[in-house]
Amino acid sequence: MTNRVVIASLLVLILQVCPLAARAQSAPPTQPAQLQSNTADADADADSTPVTLFPHSDSSRFWISGQANIIFQAHPSFPAAYSGPNSLRSQYEKATSQVYTLFTGLRVWRYTEIFADAESAGGRGISDALGLAGFTNLDVVRNPALGATPYLARLMVRQIIPLSSETISAERGPFSLATSLPARRIEIRVGKFSLVDFLDANSAGSDSHLQFMNWTVDNNGAYDYAANTRGYTDGAIVEYDDHNWSLRFAEAMMSKVANGINLDADLLRAHSESYEAEWRRNFLPHRAGIVRVLGYMNHANMGSYRQAINNFLAGETARPDIISTRRQGRVKYGFGLNFEQDLAEQFGIFGRLGWNDGRNESFEYTEVDRTLEFGFYLKGKAWHRANDRAGVVTAINALTNDHARYLALGGLGFLLGDGALTYGPEEIVEAYYTVHLWRGFFASVDLQHINNPGYNQARGPVIVPGVRLHVDF
Repeated sequence: MTNRVVIASLLVLILQVCPLAARAQSAPPTQPAQLQSNTADADADADSTPVTLFPHSDSSRFWISGQANIIFQAHPSFPAAYSGPNSLRSQYEKATSQVYTLFTGLRVWRYTEIFADAESAGGRGISDALGLAGFTNLDVVRNPALGATPYLARLMVRQIIPLSSETISAERGPFSLATSLPARRIEIRVGKFSLVDFLDANSAGSDSHLQFMNWTVDNNGAYDYAANTRGYTDGAIVEYDDHNWSLRFAEAMMSKVANGINLDADLLRAHSESYEAEWRRNFLPHRAGIVRVLGYMNHANMGSYRQAINNFLAGETARPDIISTRRQGRVKYGFGLNFEQDLAEQFGIFGRLGWNDGRNESFEYTEVDRTLEFGFYLKGKAWHRANDRAGVVTAINALTNDHARYLALGGLGFLLGDGALTYGPEEIVEAYYTVHLWRGFFASVDLQHINNPGYNQARGPVIVPGVRLHVDF
């Protein structure tokens, strides 16, 4: 089935679901608090129907809220000429993940805030999150042996430095307690966080709890951002904001080993720098748009694909082994472009473009060296459901020659390794519909179609349907 046919089919599915959802609830409620904090598309004239289980104060020094997110996915059997140790299983399988998060915050002074969040990530993903560069569920922890034991996800201090007396309104949420901010300011965050809480954000495609689910849709697949297995790091972010534009810089710790749970605290030998510039303006008449340009550079104990290949061809290893080539001080760098643009009041487009050098091993996020993403988003007010959302997106992921050859000769990455490879770009089409049920309860249906899973034309295509229940409190 071609991607054009898949896209057309998913659009038809969404158009059929929309009127069904409209019949399920006639009164359009307001936008949920978490959707507002993660997206810039709140409808100003939505009514005041509660969309969290409990109300949140606009004036208290304290913040407490939470989320529960449960995703069920499955896939039918699909054709595969062969399989390897890190392959997506070709037989029917199903899996359920559960993520529970408690957000807390304290405003110490007017411009000083402290945040501490606890989290539990349980269940698993299909094939234990192996066999796909664009894995189907962003909530999945890539090491299922870690279990669902609660852990500290974030612990950070936010300091705002005013640079002007002019103020702008701000929305209160899990990462920001101020209701007004200086129009020109510096913000500093120090502690434990996820880099993609604040970098590479996209209001139409960053929230796996209410929007798309795929790794390389919700984040730039070529952004190998510093993080442990659970997606968090220790570091600092400095941000300058001035009306319609912002600049951000982040310094963060890298994992000790690829996809590892422990961070390397020696910043002289292992560290990561990320840079982002953001412009917010009406690029089209009377239609808001945002463009972000990202760059990053990682320094860590990485292996080299080419050296692993050369060692194998010289008979030094039984197969290409990236681990045996690791050397402290290797560098991986890349760039990204991220945009979102309203085309009408309830409809718009978004996308990402990503590139990294692809010489040294994929170390932190996923095995992608090039990525292209383009999608559409729809807001439910168009069919009288202000808190419903829908979207369709296609993402194409690719590898460098060295990375592809490494896998073709039998090498293993931390996600991929079919034992061989008939290379082709990994092509993903995803569609979702999220319906607001009552107060803080939301439900979603999701469908993903993947050609060349794990960049292998000898396997697939595979279809992955999913359902999601989300609760905000």
